[in-house]
Parts: sequence; C-alpha cells; structure tokens
Amino acid sequence: MINKDTILLIGASGQIGTDLTMSLRTIYGASHVVASDIKSASTEVMESGPFEQLDIMDPVRLNEIVLKYKVTQVYLLAALLSATAEKNIELGWALNMRSLSHVLDLARHGKVKKVYWPSSIAVFGPTTPSVNTPQHTVMDPNTVYGISKQAGERWCEYYHQKFGVDVRSIRYPGLISWKAKPGGGTTDYAVHIFHEALKYGRYESFLSETTSLPMMYMPDAIRATLELMEAPADSIKIRSSYNVAGTSFNPAEIAAVVKQYIPHFEITYKTDERQAIAKSWPQSINDSLAREHWNWKHEYDLGNMAEDMMLNLKKKYK
Repeated sequence: MINKDTILLIGASGQIGTDLTMSLRTIYGASHVVASDIKSASTEVMESGPFEQLDIMDPVRLNEIVLKYKVTQVYLLAALLSATAEKNIELGWALNMRSLSHVLDLARHGKVKKVYWPSSIAVFGPTTPSVNTPQHTVMDPNTVYGISKQAGERWCEYYHQKFGVDVRSIRYPGLISWKAKPGGGTTDYAVHIFHEALKYGRYESFLSETTSLPMMYMPDAIRATLELMEAPADSIKIRSSYNVAGTSFNPAEIAAVVKQYIPHFEITYKTDERQAIAKSWPQSINDSLAREHWNWKHEYDLGNMAEDMMLNLKKKYK
C-alpha cells in the first residue's frame, strides 16, 4: 500500500467517480483519498473514507480542503457532459473551464504536485478523420463540451510548458459501467440499453442503428487512468491528452449481443439531438502512442464487457 501521497478526487458522485475513488483507496489507503462533490456520493464512497462537499467553482473552499488534508494529487472529474451542456451553454462552459483553471493554479503555485484531468473524443469534429482517428489531427469540435475539452487540453499543455505542472490526461471514449447510472452523455445509450433490456425487454435508441462510436468498459478506463498517473514523468510525452481505445460498435451490434442473453429483447430507433453530436465524433480511435509511451493495453471487447454487465446487473435487478 502506498502512503506517500494524499489524493483529492473532485466529482466523486459522477460516472467515473465511484469506481476511481474505490480503486484509489485500495492503492493509497482510505484515509489518503478524499472524495468530494457538490452533492453526496454513493454509500460506498461516503462510508469508506473522507468526503468533503465542494463546489469546484469556489476556489477558497478548494484551497481549504487541500490545506486541511495536505493534498498532493488532484483528480478533477467534475464536468457537464455533452448532451447536458448543450442545454445549458453558459454553465457548461463556466464549469468545465473554471474548474480546470482552479486546479491548475494550485499546481502552478506548488500547492499540489500532480493533476489528472480527463478529456474526451468530443474534442474531434466533423472534419476529423473518423476511422482510426490519430493522436494529432484536425480538431474542430462543434459542441460546448467538446470546445471546453479542446480548450482544456491547450491549457494543460500550456501549464506544463510554462510552469512545469505535472498534468496528465486521457481522451475518454464512451464509458460503460454497471455501477453508475447514465450521466447525460451521448454515448450513454450503451449503458442504458442493458438496464432497459433487463427491466422491460426493450430499448428505444436515440442513435441510429449504424452509428459506430469508440467505447471502453469502466475497468479498462480506471486502469488506464491509474497506469497513466503512476507512469514515470519522463515517459509522458503528451501533456494535452492521450488517445485511448477499447472497442467500437453501433447500437445494432450491441443489441445483437444483448439478445444473446435476453432472446425476447427488442430495439427500436428514434434519433434525437444526440445523433448529430455522435455523427461528428470518431468511429474508432488510434491509441498507438499511449501503448508506446506508457504501455497501455485494453482488456475488454464488446463480448466480455457485455458478459460482465449482464452478470452484475442481473444481481442488481434479481
């Protein structure tokens, strides 16, 4: 068990927050991982270690928590996701950008040693090469979420080059987890479909049947995050954000796999505003530099991810 650092995780009640908090507490010890959010997190997070209520837009409160616990690393997960941010442009931009600047400034002034901040495939856009999207390519995001993530990548790189901040980042694809409820993202259909299949035997997809998107199962996403943060600083060659990939599929393909477990399952399609967002994103991701620089390798494809989702959700729904 490592006890040399104390971590503050901001956004512990979100899609990634629960899993990442518990994984970090296993590695560093519960008392060395402070979970925080503007609202209460899961019972598992609240009862397993320290929790602080925090509005990340309040830098004074943030500074108080950092001093109180002698925080050395910050994982900033707080954000307004793609579809939600489109409905509240001002909040999406303000929250996604100001939260990052508050944390980067902590590191700039030597109050913390290391920062993790997630980016997203939303940084890409309609003129980005959509198949096997490379690390360095055209980035013309057309959503508030994507614009804020692209701007955030530039700020991370700037703070590293200008002030020596040890900031690290991953461009997450769509994330799938049985523990967390969908959080307002365009890729959330791939989580929702399992819940609806088990509860009702049917699902209405807001994306068309042929809309392929890069996806990653949560255990892979957590492991990628931890491996990136534990890698030696000199092996991290990219300080904007790394491409990482797991698998890619469309709603028809995931529905076919769900049907293997629930033969009577039916899927229908009724696209909404999220279809346009999805069409501007890549279909598959090239993550060769992450594999080269810090030995990233995914473990889950569509088949074994669906098997694990069904196993755990069947227990939940009995």
